[in-house]
Amino acid sequence: MKKLFNKTEFKEYLAIAIGAIIMALGIGVFLVDAKVVPGGISGIGMAIYYLTDETIPIGLTVWLFNVPLYIWGVKVLGKRFGIRTFYGFSVNAFFIDFFRGDIPGFGFIRLQDSQTVQNLLEHDFLFLILIGAALLGVGLGIVFKYKGTTGGIDIIVAILHKKYQIKQGMAILILDVIVIAIAGIAIEYKSMPMDKPTMLLVLYALFLGIVSVRIIDLIIDGFDYARQAYIVSDKNDEIAKKIMSDLSRGATAIKTRGLYKDIDREMITTIVTLKELGKLTDIIKEIDPDAFVVIHNVHEVLGEGFRRRT
Repeated sequence: MKKLFNKTEFKEYLAIAIGAIIMALGIGVFLVDAKVVPGGISGIGMAIYYLTDETIPIGLTVWLFNVPLYIWGVKVLGKRFGIRTFYGFSVNAFFIDFFRGDIPGFGFIRLQDSQTVQNLLEHDFLFLILIGAALLGVGLGIVFKYKGTTGGIDIIVAILHKKYQIKQGMAILILDVIVIAIAGIAIEYKSMPMDKPTMLLVLYALFLGIVSVRIIDLIIDGFDYARQAYIVSDKNDEIAKKIMSDLSRGATAIKTRGLYKDIDREMITTIVTLKELGKLTDIIKEIDPDAFVVIHNVHEVLGEGFRRRT
């Protein structure tokens, strides 16, 4: 009998759950009471929460909106939006309400009422938003990295791209701006008690989106942990031997032609870790202070001597 999950799939589903929970923490604990709305279905859930005098739980609204979108996505896009999507938005929706104490039997939790969060809300609003943005970005980045999704806007964007060839980045931006605007109107309409004007909260929401997107990219691409160097020198052989002997790194010679002097020569390229970069530049300066060196960031290196990203 075939196992329901292999080890890799279990790891991926666990990571998706962790990412969805981190997102829920950012939204439910740090952003809802600050009235700074992220884009997507979570933003719609928050707008409805404000319009209904904070009576309809946000997570429940998020889940109810996602179900028909999920069915639509499966119908139009096929199995691409399969069980991982349903799993992702269900975990996220549950924990938004769990952290806020809106799940029956867990009303005592209410992390948003903790002294730390309340102090940030009153005295350090920007830092509160930055924490929310960071949690949102880290959580969603983990979900994406492990082949998951939290549904919602992602499904709409994918369908618009398939049917009408609308660029996905532009579609996400437009839809998020619409959601943020709707939430701003809801806050203004309900005349909710707050010490910040609605337009300022909208600007905070746009700032939140920018920060979280950058963090998503960082989580998916990873921190730069290696550098690639291109070295042009009249002493290439000597530099290459030193790289291989002192750093135990490979080096590759590439035949090039300098157009300025019209000279054929070899260019050395090698990849080193961040810790080894200083030693590499010292080697080059020691052998040929006039060497021409270009150094690039490297996100991923597969091969002997470098760890694989997970």
